Amino acid sequence: MISKGNITKKRVFAPMGIWVLLLGIIFAGANLRAPLTSVGPIIETIRQDTGMSHTIAGMLTTLPLLSFAFFSPLAPKISRRFGLEYTLFGALLLLVAGIIIRSLPYISTLFIGTAVLGIAIAVCNVLLPSLIKREFSNKVGIVTGIYAVSMNLWAAVASGITIPITEGLQLGWRGALACWFLLSIVSIVFWIPQLRVHHQTTSSLDTGGSLWHSRLAWNVTLFMGLQSTAFYVVVTWLPSILHQQGISASGAGWLLSLTQFASLPATLIVSILAGRFSNQRGLVGLSVIFLLFGYAGLLSGFTSLAPLSVTLIGVGIGSAFGLATLFFVLRTHNAHQAAELSGMAQAVGYLLAAIGPTLFGFIHDVTHNWIIPILILVLGACVLFIVGMQAGSNKFVTTIESDYRFSSLKKKA
Repeated sequence: MISKGNITKKRVFAPMGIWVLLLGIIFAGANLRAPLTSVGPIIETIRQDTGMSHTIAGMLTTLPLLSFAFFSPLAPKISRRFGLEYTLFGALLLLVAGIIIRSLPYISTLFIGTAVLGIAIAVCNVLLPSLIKREFSNKVGIVTGIYAVSMNLWAAVASGITIPITEGLQLGWRGALACWFLLSIVSIVFWIPQLRVHHQTTSSLDTGGSLWHSRLAWNVTLFMGLQSTAFYVVVTWLPSILHQQGISASGAGWLLSLTQFASLPATLIVSILAGRFSNQRGLVGLSVIFLLFGYAGLLSGFTSLAPLSVTLIGVGIGSAFGLATLFFVLRTHNAHQAAELSGMAQAVGYLLAAIGPTLFGFIHDVTHNWIIPILILVLGACVLFIVGMQAGSNKFVTTIESDYRFSSLKKKA
């Protein structure tokens, strides 16, 4: 497969090779949220055991997001040097190291390990959509949906079983966080067959420079950042919000798990539909409607509405996440451009998202309630709709487009 400015060698698979690659993508995706969502249900236990404030505890979610922000732009450059397959393999090894370091019996290693696993997840976040575009160009929607569902499924499992592991198996919160290295090991095993291919992409054009001057790229970036902010605020503080409203800690953990499970069908369905539509504006609007109704249920404070509210939030977040991931593919022409847009969107987007958990924890420390933080989520959903209308338009972010605009301006001059 050859495109202007980029030379991409697409692999020819035997049928078994396709399934091995797909399983590798699924299991790699499974590791990109579970190590993070496992923190939310036990964050109060961690806070009380270590004596942290809500603001400092929020850093356990903020640190990975900062890692995403600072290391996402480097992922495309590393992959062009070593190849997508080897770069992703190295990231999975780093993830195992981060999980183990985080579980050591020191407060310092808790934060160091969290930052390390954040770096590993950042690389995978950026490069997996690019790999999907390169190898499954005719099935982008469904494969992206399967990959996103794998992320959300294991995120849901992690949210639901963390407290039972902590209390039922009496492993403590450190043991509950450590157990996720097993899933990473499984992913590494499934990824080893991909190392037989040393695939590199060469580029004669620097597409990254033009992206920072593209309005469409910035809308995709803001959409990514706002939906990520909503997700990480919810997985960090939803159990605390529900607990303050009168729901038990265990019940609040399972409701967070319900949020994640509700996102699964939404992520898959929206990804498939988005891949078939010329634009995705209607799907953006639907996602925002679900979020707003879910937030309204939380604001009411009625515990009887909690299952419905968290389900609506899960559907909204799942739909928005599916769209955000697919925009990297749908708004670009080839795998290299997809990686560049993904790197930009995740760098700036996750820097924005990093503010959320710590800011919400700080506001709670000051106000001693969750009303203002939830109202901020409502405002964020409204802005998500505005930028989503642009990100969902039938356009492409490319150097060619930028060159065309420049040539038109020269002719007019």
